[in-house]
Amino acid sequence: MGLFGKAHCITTNEDNLLQIVYVEPNRQPFTSEVGNDLKSLQRAVGGYIEPISMGDGTLLVGNEESKLIGMEGNRRIGESIIAGPFFIVGEDGEDFCSLTDEETQRYMERFAEPEQLTQAEVEGDMGFTFYTF
Repeated sequence: MGLFGKAHCITTNEDNLLQIVYVEPNRQPFTSEVGNDLKSLQRAVGGYIEPISMGDGTLLVGNEESKLIGMEGNRRIGESIIAGPFFIVGEDGEDFCSLTDEETQRYMERFAEPEQLTQAEVEGDMGFTFYTF
């Protein structure tokens, strides 16, 4: 059983497709399927993938270079801005899994309203913060 209680990774069919919530800038989210292979995952976000834990057994998968290449701001996650398209997928250890119906509903509601973000806001969210101890 996975860290968050998922008994197994599932795909939606024999074609190895994952059930996801896909979120584009200035649009409402929608459910979709993506191939569980690197090329398909990269195509979904327009470049190198960057998985970010949502802390609940799901991952936000976005474009690692989205802000550097000037992608449009999409949504705020905590104090950060995610630029470019992203999707939410289940996590089971080191594997991606289809979302459950409950996870799908939660993220459809969470991202239901598109956010208006300026390019200046996106650029202001780039960079590193160094902490000294």
